[in-house]
Amino acid sequence: MILINLLPHREAARKRRRETFYAMLGASALAGGVMAGLIYVWYAAQISTQQATNQMLQTEIKRLDEQIKDIANLQSEIAALRARQQAVEDLQSDRNMPVHLLNEMVAELPDGVYITSMKQDNQTVTIIGTAQSNERVSELLRNLGGRSPWLTKPELVEITASTVNLAPRDQRRVSNFTLKARLLRTAEAQKAASGASGAAAAASGASAPARS
Repeated sequence: MILINLLPHREAARKRRRETFYAMLGASALAGGVMAGLIYVWYAAQISTQQATNQMLQTEIKRLDEQIKDIANLQSEIAALRARQQAVEDLQSDRNMPVHLLNEMVAELPDGVYITSMKQDNQTVTIIGTAQSNERVSELLRNLGGRSPWLTKPELVEITASTVNLAPRDQRRVSNFTLKARLLRTAEAQKAASGASGAAAAASGASAPARS
């Protein structure tokens, strides 16, 4: 006996394929949604971690900025203390500067040179006087510039010729001069003296083999 299937089998096959396609499409969408959710959660965790790190770094930066400000304030206070200490030391050393100045003028003043006025402004000394000749003024400049341990950098400001009356009929030509020099402080004079002694010792040591 021959059996003939009269049911619409093509329609049933298409229906099964359509249902299978929809099921696979739904499973793919569900898998994609789950994967997207997992990626979102991972990125959110990374962002949260980075934000926490940034917050910690900002807190540390603020703390370091405060420490830097404290250090800058300490440095300013140290500099102010050093400046005050140096000012006190300068005042203590400057107390003896007029004494050294007078001693040097007595020691270095050549014969025939007379001082009429002397003024000290900080470390600058202005000397006004009269000399018998220009050569006497030059000798005074050489003495102050080369031999004096307390006076340095002498500079002739002005020199003029004039006459003085020694008697009713006796006149003599003289040179009126004005010069300036720098008066060294105690520390500067000691440093210059030590440098000069060291140079002299080096020169004597270099010349000793030549004599032998």
